[in-house]
Amino acid sequence: MEISKAELNVAAAAQASANASLDLMGSEILVKSLQAENVQYIWGYPGGAVLYIYDALYKQDTIQHVLVRHEQAAVHAADGYARATGEVGVALVTSGPGLTNAVTGIATAYMDSIPMVIISGQVPTPAIGLDAFQECDTVGITRPIVKHNFLVKDPRDLAMTLKKAFHIARTGRPGPVVVDIPKDVSFKKVPYTGYPQSVEMRSYNPVRKGHSGQIRKALQLLLAARRPYIYTGGGVLLGNATNELRTLVDMLGYPVTNTLMGLGAYPASDRKFLGMLGMHGTIEANNAMQNCDVLLAVGARFDDRVIGNPKHFAQNDRKIIHIDIDPSSISKRVKVDVPIVGDVKDVLAELISMIRESSTRPDAGALSAWWDTIEAWRSRQCLKYDMGSPDVIKPQYVVETLWNMTKDADAYITSDVGQHQMWAAQYYRFDEPRRWINSGGLGTMGVGIPYAMGIKLAKPDAEVFCVTGEGSVQMNIQELSTCLQYNTPIKICALNNRYLGMVRQWQEIEYSGRYSHSYMDALPNFVKLAEAYGHVGLLIERPQDVEPALREARKLKDRTVFLDFRTDPTENVFPMVQAGKGITEMLLGSEDL
Repeated sequence: MEISKAELNVAAAAQASANASLDLMGSEILVKSLQAENVQYIWGYPGGAVLYIYDALYKQDTIQHVLVRHEQAAVHAADGYARATGEVGVALVTSGPGLTNAVTGIATAYMDSIPMVIISGQVPTPAIGLDAFQECDTVGITRPIVKHNFLVKDPRDLAMTLKKAFHIARTGRPGPVVVDIPKDVSFKKVPYTGYPQSVEMRSYNPVRKGHSGQIRKALQLLLAARRPYIYTGGGVLLGNATNELRTLVDMLGYPVTNTLMGLGAYPASDRKFLGMLGMHGTIEANNAMQNCDVLLAVGARFDDRVIGNPKHFAQNDRKIIHIDIDPSSISKRVKVDVPIVGDVKDVLAELISMIRESSTRPDAGALSAWWDTIEAWRSRQCLKYDMGSPDVIKPQYVVETLWNMTKDADAYITSDVGQHQMWAAQYYRFDEPRRWINSGGLGTMGVGIPYAMGIKLAKPDAEVFCVTGEGSVQMNIQELSTCLQYNTPIKICALNNRYLGMVRQWQEIEYSGRYSHSYMDALPNFVKLAEAYGHVGLLIERPQDVEPALREARKLKDRTVFLDFRTDPTENVFPMVQAGKGITEMLLGSEDL
């Protein structure tokens, strides 16, 4: 029987396809996909459901796996890496408790819109739903705290799923994506023809370009403003739009403020910067927010810690322009007049172009009068503090000293959550983006050391300081072991006041000084603890020893150093806006209590 030409072509195509494809286990496809995404680091902890994945990682040498001591720290470290670099952070955990331990880290990243891919192991597909050993409903548990999640039931879907996961994580409003992989999916062999070059998702098409008509309306409002104000949040950093923001502010000469998550977007050393605004913001930043007539909000979300009571904020009539990549964030808490959905970098670039083309310029007289008002507020020096007794270390002094010593260095500051976080935000003047790494939306204690570890791996030549408290630092202190194993010499500055300071402050102000369970009894000897982990520990008890201790720590470039600063246990964070109050109803010090 003769074979037709058509049949020969089909056979040739089949042979070519067979030659092009390679039978690989799902775990091997996963690793190849991560390599195709140029992943350099994965933070994780092994377990039964992910052992095939770990075996595949063992057989390659382009991705470094970092073995943490707790899954929460794995996600935080990947998160810190993502915040500092702008790349997608990757974490790997096993099923059941591995995933549930990671939930806090996932929620932390979700609240702050951090691009991450978390790979979790799952029990074999036939066992799902049967209460198998170390089983949990990963998709159900993580649904409210992820941008998206996937349960992969066929290894042939792995490459495309990873492509989608990274695409979703890094585009639009960034966020964490969970990929749940049953054990049988990781060991089954299927043909692998390569990693997809592109991805199209009909249901996911984030808008990048802002509406030109809306941008023109914004331009008209901005140039006609008599009391303008530019309010920016973490979206400027996430959108890599700091250069555009700085160009815009300098062109217009308008005052600008950053939220806690936006610090560094505009240089804190510039006179046009009014400081952080909000619950612990400056007088000038908060008063300008309340009294401006045109407000340009960029990559911010008017959250409760920024505007306080919405009714108070709405008392003053103003025009609000809001630029954000996420349409759901616009008019969510505050009704705006000119909504602009789009990538902040692109929108600001178009706005700058329109200003350059326009012959209209701001009213110089009105702007000068507005600056006079702002300078009167600024003259009150609301961040000035009393050094107190010469024998007691003020926490603000530690942060100021650190800033003075490192302001010209390539330095990154992480923090945990509490009073020390606010002092770091207030007294360390961030001039560059992505240098201030902290948990804003969720307010997660225990992130400081893992964040610092992730950054130090990404930025080995930079100085990385973790500003923390004796309460927060104990929540992931086991990661000192990881620091030693992977040679990430970070510097830990613990402002140790023997209290859960922010809780104590609220109890003093709101609960008549009933300090219910906010005092830290039975604290460890942090110097000996650091030494037990193979690091250097320093105890600092006098103000005159603060600078020499920091200098000594910086000299030890290749060692992790734990600096235990014994600070004033009575010190509070001021200014402060109490819950339910408006942002101009500030307590400026203990005399207001």
